Amino acid sequence: MSVTYRMLGPLEADVDGEAVRLGSPKQRVTLAFLLLRPNTLVPVARLVDSLWGDDPPGSATNLVQGYVSGLRKVLGRDAIDTRGVGYVLHVPPGALDLQRFEQLAHEGGLALERDDPTGAAASLREALSLWRGPALADLADEPLLDPAIARLEELRVLAHERRIEADLALGRHADVVGELEHLVEEHPLRERTRGLLMTALYRSGRQAEALEAYGAARTILVDELGIEPSASLTALQLSILRQDATLGPVAEPPNTAGRSILVASLAPDSVESLAALAMPLSREPARELLLLTTVATPAELTSAGAHLNGLRSSLVADGIEARAAVFTSLAPGADMARLARENDVDLALTDAPDGLLEDARVLGLLDQAPCDVGIVVGGTPGPGPAVVPFAGADHDWAAVELGAWLARSRGTGLRLVGATTGADGRDASRLLANASIAVQRALGVPAEPVLVEPEPDALVAAAADAGVVVVGLTDRWRREGLGRARTALATHGGAPTILVRRGMRPGGLAPRGSETRFTWTVAG
Repeated sequence: MSVTYRMLGPLEADVDGEAVRLGSPKQRVTLAFLLLRPNTLVPVARLVDSLWGDDPPGSATNLVQGYVSGLRKVLGRDAIDTRGVGYVLHVPPGALDLQRFEQLAHEGGLALERDDPTGAAASLREALSLWRGPALADLADEPLLDPAIARLEELRVLAHERRIEADLALGRHADVVGELEHLVEEHPLRERTRGLLMTALYRSGRQAEALEAYGAARTILVDELGIEPSASLTALQLSILRQDATLGPVAEPPNTAGRSILVASLAPDSVESLAALAMPLSREPARELLLLTTVATPAELTSAGAHLNGLRSSLVADGIEARAAVFTSLAPGADMARLARENDVDLALTDAPDGLLEDARVLGLLDQAPCDVGIVVGGTPGPGPAVVPFAGADHDWAAVELGAWLARSRGTGLRLVGATTGADGRDASRLLANASIAVQRALGVPAEPVLVEPEPDALVAAAADAGVVVVGLTDRWRREGLGRARTALATHGGAPTILVRRGMRPGGLAPRGSETRFTWTVAG
């Protein structure tokens, strides 16, 4: 039996070439969440969280079993395996449109890096042709799918921009102006798209309109966010004013948007400590720092803006590219996540002012940001190693990446901590060895393995000399909170602890051109 799946549009499945009915909305949502993690064990508890959030019915586990049983009836019994406390949806290579899209988009990005715009344009066009409308369009009224749908849309926009970059390199500047104007209308704060529009207009002999496009970008950024355009967009404006020869039709378009780190301060006095963590990360590889805070009333804008701009000036004087913005917001977490989408953010760092993850602003950022998110508890990092408790889960791998990034940029060691005994009775030494080898291969950072008793006090003791502790969230953090071990680390009063949620974008040490987790991760 051959099964293929499509989620880049309405959710659909074909069995032996024939479309099948996927059942009730909740049953289709179950399939959607399994497709977002194909060939991977998805615990029943995670499906319960995904289907009902914080208010599951008492019969939730039985309902999930019923949905899986219903899916097996139409997809075949072998399509979904039961393994322990979860399910694995088997998706062969090429059987899911999202995987095919990811592979083609990755190939297109590599072709751009090789100065092969013809190959890039072909691969990216084929990738975009797989989209039949908004992702999971028939499930758009399921609010718990909103974060996943938003992240899938982010992947589509990235591929669209890269395809336009390829077309610009091939001299098709006049052909893409209309597309870019539509993209700018859909994503008005996205500077990369604005820069591509400016380039296309200039190469089409429309210099005045290219400069007007910059003016429009600056106006909306200043009016909505109180932030000036990035240095790269401003440099593009100056190149257009000078009629720089490198902007000619045969030249490769400039990189109009650098990658960045979002420093999102929720408590007024946290921005300096967050910036202290982000500063070394911004140097290697080079990243712009976006300093952001929100206030409740317009009366607070002036003082908060002066505070942020003072910090920005000191960072710039230290050779770090930085911008600062402050604005009023009724949903700060959602607004911060939107900025992360629009500004090619690799990592968002924010504080946890009250109750760690219980703050609604933190939850909004965790739910919607496409990048890795680090929730920082504690003050300024010390000189010791980056310590990462590691059990092999998705968020743990993101924590390892951030820990390695911190260790490399700060010139300290990386320590991976595992349990002396696990659920299977074995210690974690082999798991730590696998992680250490992966980190060395992908990032060139050696790691020290340490085994401790599986108790919070032992974990805290292993981190006693840490300069910073980086720990991944669990898949069930929304329902069960941090858990005893993570709470102990976050509240032990020593080095700052960063609680990491893995995003769909790769970490800051990913090779240039890798823009999604499907195409690069330290674990892979």
